[in-house]
Amino acid sequence: MTTIATLRGFLRHIAAALVIGLVSVPAADPAFAVQPDEILQDAELEARAREISAGLRCLVCQNQSIDDSDAPLARDLRILVRERLQEGDSNEDVIDFVVERYGEYVLLSPRLSRNTILLWLAPAALLLLGALLSVAVFARNARRRREAPVPLSAEEEARIEALLNQET
Repeated sequence: MTTIATLRGFLRHIAAALVIGLVSVPAADPAFAVQPDEILQDAELEARAREISAGLRCLVCQNQSIDDSDAPLARDLRILVRERLQEGDSNEDVIDFVVERYGEYVLLSPRLSRNTILLWLAPAALLLLGALLSVAVFARNARRRREAPVPLSAEEEARIEALLNQET
């Protein structure tokens, strides 16, 4: 009987975890901070605006795009992006305008330039350094395993023999 009760308790815990998981899934979906009054009537322009604003960093929140941020500055940037698009700017023109105004930091994915070359090359350099270090360690260990052990001297063998005879 206790096995059945234990199984029922376990199943209740599983059911509760599933309910909590299903209820919390919509909460994990990122909520866009774009207000209805910001949305453009032209669906194509709005899609371009969303694409651009997803790649621009909120300068207040720092790790959110302006599309996800509720900060007033993010709202101003979203409106600026939409205004520039309505004026006929291309996506690159809009991004260049925002970067010129706020600096490269505003880009969530920085461009490759002389200022960011270290940022782009560091992961590859660290990976290469780790691979070289691993090869060196494995080579050293393999070399140690290949070397024959140094034989004991006659004095060392006699001392071991004396120690073994003492114990018995």
